[in-house]
Amino acid sequence: MYDPVLLRTFLGVVDAGSFTGAGQRLGLSQPTVSQQIKKLETAVGRALVLRDTREVRLTDAGDALAGFARSILAAHAAAEAYFAGPAARGRLRFGAADDLAITQLPRILRHFRQQNPQITLELTVGQSGPLVRRLAAGQLDLVFVKEPAEALGEGSLVLRDRFVWVGQETTAVEEDQPVPLVMYRAPSLSRAMAIEALERQGRKWRIVCTVRDVGALLAAVRAGLGVSVFPHSLIPGDLSKVTNRFSLPDLAEVDFRLLANPAAPREPIAALSAAIQAQTFGPAEPSR
Repeated sequence: MYDPVLLRTFLGVVDAGSFTGAGQRLGLSQPTVSQQIKKLETAVGRALVLRDTREVRLTDAGDALAGFARSILAAHAAAEAYFAGPAARGRLRFGAADDLAITQLPRILRHFRQQNPQITLELTVGQSGPLVRRLAAGQLDLVFVKEPAEALGEGSLVLRDRFVWVGQETTAVEEDQPVPLVMYRAPSLSRAMAIEALERQGRKWRIVCTVRDVGALLAAVRAGLGVSVFPHSLIPGDLSKVTNRFSLPDLAEVDFRLLANPAAPREPIAALSAAIQAQTFGPAEPSR
């Protein structure tokens, strides 16, 4: 690991164009600047500057290190600023859509806990509609939910995605037979979107399994009972997008949003919201 003091001196030389100019900027003597550059070159194992001219020029290694040095010092500054402030404390009642809980949420919460060990988290997982109603009733402080993209949603938009049809690799859907659906109980956003799209296409359909939660939905789809719909970025690794395979209609876009209770403590909400926004969704499964 390179000493930030040496990196700072090196960038002073780069920016000033000379050892003397760097010393004036940093409050160091020219011999001290030269000594620190030599120490850095020893640590790197390569020459960083060409000293045979009046004006300092960087070697290829020096040019590369300049970019790394700026990134390293920026990370140091960010870490110092973060830990200089008081650690967030308090209790946070957080609700998340259940399909997020089996995909993105564990990584988000792991990152949040590492950064905010003083916040006590109360986690509720369920369907988006009930979570939003509980937020409005003051029973939750923050929810991470799905809404139709065309809706004038409140809160903060995290990601815009699209629903797609998913199924097990061996699932079969005959074109002249009703599409076998595994669906949440009504009212359900994904259920309404799926049925509306099939009706528009003039495609026959039949609900073969009704479920209450994502665990039951995945069990039924994995068993090959039928197909269902999922946000594209949340398709589990053992399921496949089957829209094209079974000539199923395209589905609407969906927004992932953060909605906060205005009466709840702001500091814990801001901390978890920042963790969610920072943890971008992983790559979607390949289309098939």
